[in-house]
Amino acid sequence: MCTVSYIPIGSQTFVLTSNRDENPLRSPDSITEESKTIYPRDIKGGTWICASSNDKLVCLLNGAFLPHRHRPPYPKSRGIIVKEFFDYPDTETFFKDYDLEGIEPFTMAVWDKGNLYQLRRDTQKTYLTRLNPNESYLWSSAPLYDFPTQRIRHTRFGHWKKITEFTPDNILKFHKSKDENDERYGFMIDRGFLKTISITQVIRTNAGITMDYHDLLRNNTIKASIAFK
Repeated sequence: MCTVSYIPIGSQTFVLTSNRDENPLRSPDSITEESKTIYPRDIKGGTWICASSNDKLVCLLNGAFLPHRHRPPYPKSRGIIVKEFFDYPDTETFFKDYDLEGIEPFTMAVWDKGNLYQLRRDTQKTYLTRLNPNESYLWSSAPLYDFPTQRIRHTRFGHWKKITEFTPDNILKFHKSKDENDERYGFMIDRGFLKTISITQVIRTNAGITMDYHDLLRNNTIKASIAFK
């Protein structure tokens, strides 16, 4: 949940890809299907990415705008908030009614029935921004990548978009790229206690959502799909 890209590849069709940089001990080995949703379940019960049969998708990154100091205890895990998002009829109702007081900072990329949002919570306030679903976006986790590093990653993303055909395979290859000289700029990292343990790719079409969970620790890929109702 540390590098996420959103790339439209057709009318109402897009690919969202999420690199999860985390402690290897927190690596799910399957996709859970529950209450008309699909998601990889974290060992703490929550998730960082979840899709539903009513055409919604939420992907979470740690941190908001700037690095923050981890100061537990927090009233609720951010991974639980992702699941509880689907209890609300729409993103704007969630933004208005959900109590995020005291929650550790995070960023959410949200697809909601044709609408694309960015929702950010810092240490004091929550911000909701409506995005253009026909444009591409890249998010990098603030605790891991400072602002100058994020700008360089965005520049590289922009260059890559100009020379690449947008297919799920090409996007996945980009998310597997490394920078041998400076790992801050590559998408795959290995800092010992923290490494890229999985890549989850979601493909949304007019028929439904497909989720490919690439478990990098076990060298395994698990696929699941959910049709719209």
